[in-house]
Formats: sequence, C-alpha cells, structure tokens
Amino acid sequence: MSIFNQKSKFKIKTEIRTVRETVERPKLKASTSSSSIPTTGSSQHSNARIAGAGSSLSRASSTPRLNGTSHTTSTSSSARASLTKVTSISTARRVQSASPNPSINGDGRSSRKRRATKASSRSPISPHFSEDSDSDSNGDENWEDNLDARKRRKRVHDERPVDLNRKLRHPKIWKGEDADQVERIPGPGIIHAAKVASLEHKCKPALGLKNEEVAVRLQYPGARYPERYELVEGKDKIDAVKDIEKVVQLAASTYLTDEEGKIFLDHQTGILRKLVKSKNRSDGPGFKAALREYNDELLKLMRKGVIVRNLDKMHGIPRELVDFILDQVYDRTVAPRVELLAKYQNGSDNVYGELNHPFISDILERTNLTSDKVFVDLGSGVGNVTLQAALEIGCESWGCEMMENACNLAEAQYDEFLARCRLWGVKPGKVRLERGDFRKNEKILEVLKRADVVLVNNQAFTSQLNDNLVSMFLDLKIGCKIISLKTFVHDNKNAENDVATSILDVEHLTYPEGYVSWTGASGTYCISTRR
Repeated sequence: MSIFNQKSKFKIKTEIRTVRETVERPKLKASTSSSSIPTTGSSQHSNARIAGAGSSLSRASSTPRLNGTSHTTSTSSSARASLTKVTSISTARRVQSASPNPSINGDGRSSRKRRATKASSRSPISPHFSEDSDSDSNGDENWEDNLDARKRRKRVHDERPVDLNRKLRHPKIWKGEDADQVERIPGPGIIHAAKVASLEHKCKPALGLKNEEVAVRLQYPGARYPERYELVEGKDKIDAVKDIEKVVQLAASTYLTDEEGKIFLDHQTGILRKLVKSKNRSDGPGFKAALREYNDELLKLMRKGVIVRNLDKMHGIPRELVDFILDQVYDRTVAPRVELLAKYQNGSDNVYGELNHPFISDILERTNLTSDKVFVDLGSGVGNVTLQAALEIGCESWGCEMMENACNLAEAQYDEFLARCRLWGVKPGKVRLERGDFRKNEKILEVLKRADVVLVNNQAFTSQLNDNLVSMFLDLKIGCKIISLKTFVHDNKNAENDVATSILDVEHLTYPEGYVSWTGASGTYCISTRR
C-alpha cells in the first residue's frame, strides 16, 4: 500500500549519445579479495540507492492481462531510445547500498516523511469523484473512464513482448477448498495493516466511525485469509481507506474479465463506486457494508476457480500492481523503522538514495530482461530493486549490501514480500540477498559470471571503487548490460591504460524528473554493454 495518491506525468525528450571505443586491450585480471563475507539467504526486494561499494538503483514493474500481454505505463518497447512515456509513476522509492562502507539516506529525511513529500506517485491511484457524492453526474469528468476496466486496459496497454515462459500463478494459491481444509494450511504470515496503523498508534477514527467500529477485514485474490485493517487516519501512517479502494480496483481489473469484474467496477452500481461515495460522504457504515460485499463476491469467484483459471492465462503482472505490492511491503517493514537508514559515514562511498519504480521499470524493459535471465544489484540497500525485478520480470534476482541496518530491513522486506506475493496469488522470481562487500562476496562474484543485467548506483562512488568495479566487469559474459549513473569510460583517460574503454560500449541516456529520490530534476545515466 502506499501513502501517496497522485500521478506524475512527464514527457521529456531523451538525449542519447553512444560512445564506442575500438582500441583492443589485453584482458586484465580482476583483483578481488579471496576472503568472503557472511551472506544471507535469498530475499525478494529491490530498490535503488546511491550507495557505496554495494548500492544500487532500481524500481520496475510490468503489467500483464488476461489476454496474455503485459501492460507498461511508462516506456514502450518501440521507443527504447527514450525514457519519455511516463503515464503512471509511483515515485517514492528508495536506493540501496551494499558497498564496502555503510550507506546513508541521501536526502536525510525519514522514510515516511521522505515519501510524503513525493505523494504524487507512490500511492494507490483511486478513481476521483466529486465531493458531492449524491450526484453521479458531478465530479471529475474522467471518473467513469477510470472505473471502466476496458478503457483502463487500453490506456495501459503494454508493448513489451509477452514472456510466454513465465508462469504467474503462485503454487500455494487458494483454490477454493473447504473451510475445514483451509484451517489446516498455514496462513501467509503477513504484517497486517492494523499492526502499523491503528488506534494504538495514536491514529484517529476515519469516516465518522467510533473507536469500536474501525476494525475491518480485506480479502485478497490469492489466499483465504484476509488482512486486518483499522479505518483510521494518522500522519505518515497507512491510509486504510485508500489502500482498501486500491486493492478492490486492482483485484477486479487484473484478475477478472470485463464481465466478471462488472460487479466491482461498474461506474454506476459497482462496489468500488460505493466505496468512493461512502468515503466522500464520511459514511463509515456504508463503506464497511460495501467492503463486506466485496469480500463476499471475491470469495465466491475464488471458490469457483475463476482467479486460478485467469491467472493461468497471464504471463506478466501489471506495473500498477507491482508498484502497489512493493509499496505495501515497504510500508509495513521499512517505513516504521526508516530512521535506521539515517546512520551513515560521512565522506564514504555509501550514500543512501533511491531509484523510483518507473526508473527501474524502464531499465528492465530497455535491457530486455526476461524471466529466464539473471539480474544483480550491487549495493542493494533494503532490497527494493532486487524485489522489483523478481516480481515484475520473474527473473532470478540477486542483491548485495554491506550496511547492517539496511541488510536487516532487507531481510524484513524479503519475508513480507514472499507473504504478500502469496496473498496476491502471484509467483515472483527467485531472490537472493547477500550481506557484505560485493567485491569480496564469493557468491556475488560467481553469479556475476552468468548475469545478464547488473545495476550499480555509482553516483557517489570514489574513482578507486569505480576502478574496482571495472576489474570485476572483466568476468562478465559478452553482452551483459551494466546500468550506472556515471560512466566507467572517461574522455580524459588514455585508451592505453583505460580498461573500461577496451571492454565496454557505452550509451548515455537521460532520465526525466521524478525518477530518483534525491532530486526532482532530470539527470543522466549509462547503459554499458560488455564486449
């Protein structure tokens, strides 16, 4: 869930320069320490940061539909040379660092507070209705279009090739078994929203409800067990009302056909319409009644096997859903303890910054990453980018971070990520999160040899660390793509002593405003190809 409810729309012409050096140089041997750093088990988180010898940028998401295609709301595959089409940006994501030095939060703000400043893109995007809820004709002229599933799908049509090799259905999805059978199956083990946003957390009742009336439950399409919410309001807390509206919208528009989803999305009588009208009128009882109706209707479809049948026809996850799941994970694990990321070492390679979801999505699309490939985030911080790649693409996704607090939060995200994916009924790619200096971690050095895409946020790296990375790149396979904020090939270097020049073809690109956490301005980045 996210606490933002705005869309960012940027159309910025991309400037692309390709730098190609043809000087042949003998292969140099990468110098890496033989000592290994303790590692952690696999984890599914991926986010981007400006970190030291272990930080990375990332955020991506692809969108699938029942017609077997995936939807992308930012860059179309036909325009891979530009990062311009950003229609639905979920901006407040983070950057990570797994470098030899502790990483820091670049903007110096707390997680939730930092995200609040970017409310324009990280929250669930709910249909906008007039405050006059008694009139269906008043309000935003586009509200009917927002509720029309068919029109929504056309707007977010994804031109990315369908990855037919990806199987989306979670192996533990609930298939409608009898209640007594379900009781013997362990639940997903999620962190309920009521655990982080409740009356106990000094929140106030919403929608005119009394304290004893705020408790509700929300059903998801993948598991029999609902999530517990309290309909409350609080600064920098989960907005339960918006969160619930978003879940209803995504469950109906992603998992159901137009006919099946009509009861939820019809712009006159749909359940989502009832929820929004009740919210606008501060009608707590009406909102709760509509929520109960949603839970009942979704369970009926789940028992009939509709969700399972439709998921089997899908080969990708809508970007909007990817962003939302990642936000739900972050809001329940990292956000409550974000102050831990403020501890960093001044003057080190580890500076904490984040690459927002749309940036990562564009990178994953531009590099043609698919479910049968390998992604590595060097400096993965709290795991945002690593998780995004695993969820959006379904690929094998690795991350390495050395800052202890970031590693601990990454592990928390990983556990919640797995539980959330089961709750939504979707299967992510395999995730591995490692602890330690990526220059010395044996597992990372080994997986780099078969990596297809490597992300390294070297925005604040020293020249020495960048040189160390170039030595590591010698072991990459031909054709591997390296995403970085700064080039490893410099114009002022002599080709005779510049290893990067002899092994990398570099493409210089520009990202639009709102793509990184540390500034609202546009900037440049590079895609280097190992040759």
